[in-house]
Amino acid sequence: MKSIPETRAQQAVLSETAEPTDQSAAPARIDRRQNILAASQRLFARLGYHGVTIRQIAEEAHVPLALVGYYFGQKQELYDAVFGHWSGMVRERLADLQAALEAAGGDGLARIVDALVLPSARLRETPEGRSYALLVTRGLSQQGQEEDRAIREFFDPLAREFINAMHEALAAEFPGAARAQTAWCYQFALGALLHHLSDQRIERLSDGANVPADPSVATQLSAFITAGIRGAMTSFANCATEQAAEA
Repeated sequence: MKSIPETRAQQAVLSETAEPTDQSAAPARIDRRQNILAASQRLFARLGYHGVTIRQIAEEAHVPLALVGYYFGQKQELYDAVFGHWSGMVRERLADLQAALEAAGGDGLARIVDALVLPSARLRETPEGRSYALLVTRGLSQQGQEEDRAIREFFDPLAREFINAMHEALAAEFPGAARAQTAWCYQFALGALLHHLSDQRIERLSDGANVPADPSVATQLSAFITAGIRGAMTSFANCATEQAAEA
């Protein structure tokens, strides 16, 4: 005798996850899962981790409430899955960094900063990219326990690779500089980049002349960050010289 679902939630899950009777039914099942991810990303980006409920996500995705838990489990797992959905982008950033390191001639630091800034600026060209950029900005700025878990897993390894590359590129100009100083420079650079990606105020401050997160100024942002890193490293070196003279 076949078992009968005891609740409407169970019925919803079974109807959504049952094996399709023909191939045309399969895409609908895949779309439901992607709808949940996309809805979660939009809500987390706009309201933050603690400002979103699973019920809100289900309503935004137009799926039964039980289906969210079936596909992704608890809210933390769903939050992590949103970042995991973009893991390919992290691999692309590593490839961009490697290409910058392998290029011959020119300003090595500028190439590394370009690899950090230019692809990120292009995120704002699509609605999904814009909400993801805002999500990352919120996660890095709030750094609560839930956000920190995702940042550590998906972005800390990438950040370490960029810091190492920057430190090596700066070694000839600033011999004896500590990697910790380069880590500060990376954080300063990331702050400028994330503010550019998430800020809306520039339109008001420019009296409507500037478009928020305008990708056409990404090259200028990269140049600003490159010069800023060298300025910060010069200041670190000057402070060290002054401290040594006072000792």
